[in-house]
Amino acid sequence: MTKNRVPAIEGWFTLDDSNPQLLGLRDPESNTYFFPKDVSVSRAPGHSQAKLEEVALSRTGKLWSYTTNHYKPPAPYVSADPFEPYTVAAVELGKERIVILGQLADEVDPTDLQVGQEMEVTLGTLYEDDENEYLVWKWKPVAA
Repeated sequence: MTKNRVPAIEGWFTLDDSNPQLLGLRDPESNTYFFPKDVSVSRAPGHSQAKLEEVALSRTGKLWSYTTNHYKPPAPYVSADPFEPYTVAAVELGKERIVILGQLADEVDPTDLQVGQEMEVTLGTLYEDDENEYLVWKWKPVAA
């Protein structure tokens, strides 16, 4: 039986396997971007009344930093059982000038990463149950 592929967090990213994109907000007056959009309550200085518009963010950016977590995170995070270390990448989107955190794609070896390298958004499984595969965005190096 094929499981339904559903977002682990509704409305934060698209489910297009070939071109997934994060969804954020943009203030057209100041050209300031916000992510995640569901918790973006502030505005750029001097633009407190700006009407924010939903936008698809850039799919690529530069690796700003990364770390491998060797401990099981607290609830509500869902981790593998038994727990397996995972790497979190911080990627700066060039156009938007914001840093987005996300897990490293499963097939990527973190020892191959270099700060400054070009990364892109991909989709990956966070966890599964009997009916659904819950997807999140992840980061992987841009193919050469």
